[in-house]
Amino acid sequence: MATEIILPKLGFSMNEGTLAEWLVADGGEVKAGEPLFALESDKSTQEVEAPVSGMLKILKQPGEVYEVGTILGEIS
Repeated sequence: MATEIILPKLGFSMNEGTLAEWLVADGGEVKAGEPLFALESDKSTQEVEAPVSGMLKILKQPGEVYEVGTILGEIS
């Protein structure tokens, strides 16, 4: 079963964020705890770590603004 990669809420008032870039290519292998993507909010840019190990499937493209809770990709 695939694990969904969800846009996290990084601050109390955060409702959306910009997916700045994927740090792993589509179809690439990721390891839990390694940086997976960069997320820009109103106040900062942060790297978000992979929650599990496996192969990444990208569902949303960088450079776009997404709401908190949006499924950005999957790791299987």
